[in-house]
Amino acid sequence: MKYMLLIHQGVTPLPGSDEWERLSEDEKGAVYGAYKAINETPGVSPGLQLQPPETATTVRVQGGKTLTTDGPFVELKEAIGGYLHFEADDLDAAIELASRIPAARMGGAIEVRPLVER
Repeated sequence: MKYMLLIHQGVTPLPGSDEWERLSEDEKGAVYGAYKAINETPGVSPGLQLQPPETATTVRVQGGKTLTTDGPFVELKEAIGGYLHFEADDLDAAIELASRIPAARMGGAIEVRPLVER
């Protein structure tokens, strides 16, 4: 089964932020090392880091017209900072991988969703 892991940032310090700069070099290195290890896990297809939510444009179509709004979709409670695809034997394997993503232990959360296979 293929899964998508959506990385909800929560209060996770992001590179370039003041919170990130307050981390020690060892802490920053550990975060980078953890993401590197996850990206090298068999079955993982790394996604890309997303820009902050304020850079988003939300697109809707109403009455046949395309409407755009600056900013993220209003019902989103947290910023999604990135994603990856993981091909695993079962949900337990995807959950184990999600538990290794630094955002899961630094104030964020990881949403694991099966992908529709066609």
